[in-house]
Amino acid sequence: MIRVAIADDHALVRGGIRLIVEAQPDMTVCAEAEHGHGIIEALQATRADVVLMDVRMPEMDGLEATRRLTESGGPRVIVLTTFDVDEYVYRALRAGAAGYLLKSTPPKELVAGIRAAAAGDDVLSPSVVRRLVNDYVRRPDPATRQARLEALSERELDVLRMLASGRSNAEIGSALYISETTVKTHLTRVLTKLGARDRLQAVIAAYELGFVEPGRSPDA
Repeated sequence: MIRVAIADDHALVRGGIRLIVEAQPDMTVCAEAEHGHGIIEALQATRADVVLMDVRMPEMDGLEATRRLTESGGPRVIVLTTFDVDEYVYRALRAGAAGYLLKSTPPKELVAGIRAAAAGDDVLSPSVVRRLVNDYVRRPDPATRQARLEALSERELDVLRMLASGRSNAEIGSALYISETTVKTHLTRVLTKLGARDRLQAVIAAYELGFVEPGRSPDA
């Protein structure tokens, strides 16, 4: 079972998320809190695999709570908020969030995001990543950019391109007719060659290096 914790200052929102989560045969809600401090305290008494974290909450906001949980090696955190604001996206990812979703996200996509985070993947929203890159990423000089791209094989470039489009390992494998294990092998090599810590950094690097252009679909 995937153990999910919910941090949101609105009881109705928590209740709605709980209904979605517990309708899944492989998920259960293990903790709830109305602010960041409360969810940190709750997770000292119980284990969670994924935390759905609101941004604006009293006592301690979701960004600070995310930072504290990730720095302590805690569960994966998906920031789930109504605020589609560049600054929040940037700060959430810098704090170590595994993803950033809006509360308008369809239940099916939210559930898929939880499963992806629990499996160790980052929940990548292409629109969020493109906005992040547009506002905060500076491209390196052309020589450095070219050298880093040339280090990737054609297959690794394929994986990076699909990763930037927001696809999961399973979806990449299906599109390229390779196993999910092989996808993970290629992804590990991509991360190593790009000097990226995780999938999010690899996607940012794809934009930074000019392999994917901001404002243009990575699948184009």
